[in-house]
Amino acid sequence: MTCATQFRWTSAACTDVGLVRERNEDACFDAPDRGIWAVADGMGGHAVGDFASRTIVQALAAMAPTPELDDVVAAARTTLQAVNQVLIDEAARMQVRVIGSTVVALMACERRCACLWAGDSRLYLFRDGHLKQLTRDHSQVERLRARGLITAEQARRHPAHNTITRAVGAAGALNLEDLQLEIGDGDMFLLCSDGLSNEVEDDAIAGALAGGDCEIAARALVGLALANGGHDNVSVIVIRAEDIGGGSDRTLLNPEV
Repeated sequence: MTCATQFRWTSAACTDVGLVRERNEDACFDAPDRGIWAVADGMGGHAVGDFASRTIVQALAAMAPTPELDDVVAAARTTLQAVNQVLIDEAARMQVRVIGSTVVALMACERRCACLWAGDSRLYLFRDGHLKQLTRDHSQVERLRARGLITAEQARRHPAHNTITRAVGAAGALNLEDLQLEIGDGDMFLLCSDGLSNEVEDDAIAGALAGGDCEIAARALVGLALANGGHDNVSVIVIRAEDIGGGSDRTLLNPEV
């Protein structure tokens, strides 16, 4: 049994190798009928990053349906922990230091959604014309920015902006961060790899989402990343919730994020 919902979900995924990389190490899982979406970004410079990201999305796709959001989140945690061990074992077999990937996954059920993530792939919310980054990057530059040592703009251009502090496959214990929030009519969500967030400013992201069409927005966002240099693989999933059961108040359940 899958989660009941009063929302009609539409979504579109788009990915591109970019203009510099030879291989696309990103992977997307786009399942609006199940209320599950994910972006995984294989760690650049490491062996078979595409294997890592692909293993993550395949494992999430294979999860059994559950009727409650908390059960979906628990299943996703267990699944990603299992993938973490698979990647560690594969790295040992291949005698390489690490095979890893970031992950950001969104799961929706009834009037709530939840996000699990590790690394610097992001979840954004576009609501009432305003864009908000919901996830917090697990990266060295985010630590510096949070301590007030560098500005957001300096973080974007910092030499260590690609140095992440968490990833699936990077350590024996996978530390996933999570958040939950109430869903509102017309809410749009964006999952993306850093190939988008490193290339495209928030105002341009908001502009692409403002039209409300997931497929057009997804293509436009990837196009913007490529126009701005396309220095990395770029992947996006744009998601829209349409309330078919009446409006509601929206409350962020953990507003500290």
